[in-house]
Amino acid sequence: MNNRRFYPYFKDCVGAIDGTHIPANVPVEIQGKFRGQKEGTTQNVLATITFDLKFVYVLAGWEGSAHDSRVLGDALSRSNGLKIPEGKYYLGDAGYGIRKGIIFPFRGVRYHLNEFTERSPENEKELFNLRHSSLRTTIERGFGILKSRFRSIDGKSFWSYETQVDVVLACCIIHNHIMGVDPYDFLMEEICLDSEPIRRTINLSQREEREENREWITKRETIASTMWNDYNTQRN
Repeated sequence: MNNRRFYPYFKDCVGAIDGTHIPANVPVEIQGKFRGQKEGTTQNVLATITFDLKFVYVLAGWEGSAHDSRVLGDALSRSNGLKIPEGKYYLGDAGYGIRKGIIFPFRGVRYHLNEFTERSPENEKELFNLRHSSLRTTIERGFGILKSRFRSIDGKSFWSYETQVDVVLACCIIHNHIMGVDPYDFLMEEICLDSEPIRRTINLSQREEREENREWITKRETIASTMWNDYNTQRN
């Protein structure tokens, strides 16, 4: 985050948020609810991660068919759920919608890194999306490393579903321990992006909710404008 491309623009960013599908073995009579974006039955796992690839919050157990915004809403509404420090935020996918403490990319504008290979950003929205995407790949790397490190969670399981959920949480805890002891192990030397990341409760009145949403939209626009001005100054 000390890189000039990201600092001071994302100085209040504490990490990235996204979801991933993990194979789930469930009884035939309920398999319909667990069929999501990927082939077969899965659980939809939501997580936040720091830029040093440590999981901060993980919510496992939702059916694969559950909508991303519903899973996030559950995480935010739980008494022991996802807490975002005041004034801080995570970088998230536009599929989660407008949320307090989550800044998402501009819609209808180039976003993914491979879309910028042949030409540079042409305006402040494209530049913001490029740098947002560069940082948010952290969560995809985290999921990729987790699945490479613990093959048991990315294959067919014969445990009860409750145990499968607990195993995901346990693997995230062990992953964090490994990252604390040896953050540069062999998996870190590989490009481990999650092959299929998911694309995508605060009790406020509608008026209060609109005001809070506007605050974060304005914050994103301010970051984009400042970033673009500095970008042009450095080029000239």
